[in-house]
Amino acid sequence: MNIQADETLDCKVLACPMPVVKTKKAMEGLKPGQILQVEATDRGTLADLKAWSQRTGHQYLGNKEKNGVFFHFIRKVNSKEEQKEAVFPHTVDLKELEQHHKDPTLVVLDVREPIEYAFGHIPGAKNIPLGEIDKRLSELNPKQETWVICRSGSRSDMASRKLHEKGFTVKNVVPGMKEWQGPTERNI
Repeated sequence: MNIQADETLDCKVLACPMPVVKTKKAMEGLKPGQILQVEATDRGTLADLKAWSQRTGHQYLGNKEKNGVFFHFIRKVNSKEEQKEAVFPHTVDLKELEQHHKDPTLVVLDVREPIEYAFGHIPGAKNIPLGEIDKRLSELNPKQETWVICRSGSRSDMASRKLHEKGFTVKNVVPGMKEWQGPTERNI
């Protein structure tokens, strides 16, 4: 079946958070009921665009992959269906994280993709990509405080909300690894 979109957005070679930022802007230009096709090479968009669509009320129709390009299809809803984008209210900044990241009672959860994590992460941080949170939930202890980090604060915001809904005590670390000045490890 050939899927026809009303608009196509090229997000190839862009990394988080840019595919979501560009998608949000492109959706503003569509009429309710129209379909946006987002083309991206960042595997993280599989979780990011679906979660963003759910947060805003737009209908994430699905995706397909061809030759390393992910094709996402999102339907713009009418203003009665659209929701205000939610933001997780419990946050900590990088200075707080730098002071507490060695605390053995604290879990630092890095929700970036494995390759991002491999090229630089906070020592001791656990890596579970955003798209794997639900199936790997048993690897986390809901009784331990969890601070969630990603590159920019966007994926960690989504993960923080998911974990909070499951009963975890959680905080989103903002702005994320792109501004982290503390110690890092590499696994390459």
